[in-house]
Amino acid sequence: MGRTAPDLHAIHGSDLFSSLRLSQQAPLILSRRLMSETNAKSTLIFSPEKFEEYREIEQLLLACLQTGDNRSALSCLNQLEQRFGASNERVLGLRGIYEEAIAEDRSSLESCLRKYDTLLLENPANMPVFKRRVALLRALSRHTDAIHSLIDLLKAAPTDAEAWVELSDLYRSQGMGLQAIFCLEEALLIAPNAWNIHAHLGELQYLCAGSSDPEQSYHLLRGSIRSFSRSVELCDHYLRGFYGLALASALLLKGEGFRTYLQDSSLSQADDSLSVGLFQKLNAFAKTRIEEIVKERSKGRMHSEYSQGELIAARELLNLLNASD
Repeated sequence: MGRTAPDLHAIHGSDLFSSLRLSQQAPLILSRRLMSETNAKSTLIFSPEKFEEYREIEQLLLACLQTGDNRSALSCLNQLEQRFGASNERVLGLRGIYEEAIAEDRSSLESCLRKYDTLLLENPANMPVFKRRVALLRALSRHTDAIHSLIDLLKAAPTDAEAWVELSDLYRSQGMGLQAIFCLEEALLIAPNAWNIHAHLGELQYLCAGSSDPEQSYHLLRGSIRSFSRSVELCDHYLRGFYGLALASALLLKGEGFRTYLQDSSLSQADDSLSVGLFQKLNAFAKTRIEEIVKERSKGRMHSEYSQGELIAARELLNLLNASD
């Protein structure tokens, strides 16, 4: 296309802004909650609990850790421990996240890892701790150990879609693209309507197509287009999905190495649902939707906290594709 194709990972969302906004309110939220609990104990001792409030405390804890407010995070953790007990599996996982966040060096992180090993000896089925151990192994650049641990986890819990996605990402980070694709396909068997996973699969197929032989690249790109199409079918305002669909279909239609396969009737017979004409329509549709979404989100500040990077990348892609037409 004359210029280097943009990286699909240029489209990304971030919740850092919302985490910062939430953590800034932590002292006020916690003080109000303390007053509320005091009043409840003095009036309605047996009043029913609202467990969604504890979920909010957990979210607040994570937001505070993400923004460096360790003091408020510890206060949130203490409230959860007081209610559910320090030995609760979920609370143990949150305690691990907190201790990892305040760790000052690698030695402190290794100490966290040893603590996880001890907890798992006591209870091998503690999934929150198991997952923290995998995350910590990865943070320590022990990728092979993290992969083996995730495989063990999936043997015990093969329907854990989150674990399949994490294993896929680990394989991808080690240059094992086909294994990463397989893991996402397994995740989609468990969560078939997860449009973000469909888009992630499309990205992997697109990236692997660039390092495969021509025929395999052709089939990977077709698979990528299918994945992105399913993603935007499930979520018709998912900018990342439309971005990938436009990019993958443009590459397949205009790539010099794919014309033979597009015109090869023997290859088309195996799957005639994706014809050249349909690729062209999908490409045009994706570009139109990107233009509409960019225009809509540029009008106000409704999406400004998380999508400015997405909007910039989308505009650059439109300029690139329009210049190559």
